[in-house]
Amino acid sequence: MGGVPPHKPDPAKVRAALDAQLAALDEPPYDGPGSPAALLAACVPVVLRAYDRDLRPERDIARLAVRHLLDRLATAAPGRTVEVRVPPYAAVQCVEGPRHTRGTPPNVIETDARTWLELATGRVTWAEAMAAGKVSASGARADLSAYLPVP
Repeated sequence: MGGVPPHKPDPAKVRAALDAQLAALDEPPYDGPGSPAALLAACVPVVLRAYDRDLRPERDIARLAVRHLLDRLATAAPGRTVEVRVPPYAAVQCVEGPRHTRGTPPNVIETDARTWLELATGRVTWAEAMAAGKVSASGARADLSAYLPVP
């Protein structure tokens, strides 16, 4: 792959963040599979439920959910041509093509956490997010529509 390996957080910390957000939503603790991949995947719908209820998700679980889906994007579209930023949580480089080595990459995509989660899960299309002004994209290759939703 040649890129940065996916982030592998401590499963106990993921579980703690997941249970904290579930408690904030007045929901029971997580009782699903305990593998690291399953815990990270479980963070995504929980964060989206917080957003759906017009609540601000807990910082730790929001960071884990965003990072998890960015890592999945980078795995599905390996490369270093496009930088996808979701401040303040994470950024990854992805998509094959000319490699960027110094300074600001020529192809940059930036969005907020909620929009990223909605794009990555298919709740919102790339075209819808762009038309609503929820994504800033610069550069000839700064288009993720072919890679969304992430597998």
